[in-house]
Amino acid sequence: MSKLARIGVSLDEDLLAPFDGLCRRKGYFNRSEAIRDLIRKALVEEEAGETALKADGHGAGTLSLLYDHHKNDLARQITRIQHDDHDIVAAALHVHLDHNNCLEVLVMNGETTRIRALADRLLSRTGVKNGFFNLLMNGRELA
Repeated sequence: MSKLARIGVSLDEDLLAPFDGLCRRKGYFNRSEAIRDLIRKALVEEEAGETALKADGHGAGTLSLLYDHHKNDLARQITRIQHDDHDIVAAALHVHLDHNNCLEVLVMNGETTRIRALADRLLSRTGVKNGFFNLLMNGRELA
């Protein structure tokens, strides 16, 4: 068995309470087990995506982001990042869900490594509450 390492994780109470509910519903004995499973899932998805990226160079993808546009000048950051890769952003839809929350949906077409890099840059922005990336290539879903 591998050696166990301890890490600290800081979460807003708005995120912690639903996470604790998820842990109870899924039957986790503690938060650490749930976090380990989430990390494993992310690593498997990342590995599948990396394998797919090596297969071919061209694809299409969609990215959905939910964020609070009042936080960290996030709306401006997201727009700037999209403009940096304007040649692979085929379409963008911006929806005001309520006073604070926006949904941004991008349709991208081009080199798969660039599509994934753009999705990663946007998903990792501080203030993005949730996001989903879907990459398609040669008619099959990859990540």
